[in-house]
Amino acid sequence: MKSSFNKYLYIGFVLLGLYELLVKKSALEAATQLGIALIFDPFDQNQPWKERPQWQKTVLIIHLALIGGLFGYEVGYKDFLKGMEDGWNGK
Repeated sequence: MKSSFNKYLYIGFVLLGLYELLVKKSALEAATQLGIALIFDPFDQNQPWKERPQWQKTVLIIHLALIGGLFGYEVGYKDFLKGMEDGWNGK
């Protein structure tokens, strides 16, 4: 695929992920869309990881960490609230 086309797909999926997170309040859907965005690497895909500039590596790693955080939030938040409720009520 052409790199410029990948950039548009990447930006589109990132915007869709932000829409899911901020408007629809769905962390799981946002993580899914942001994860799909990583498939369309907006940088030069022919360049090996070790040869990429540090700022590109940083952007992609932060993006991946955000996805992991959203999945963790979705998995653990309701259990955390239930545990706090049970703890305060002495169950």
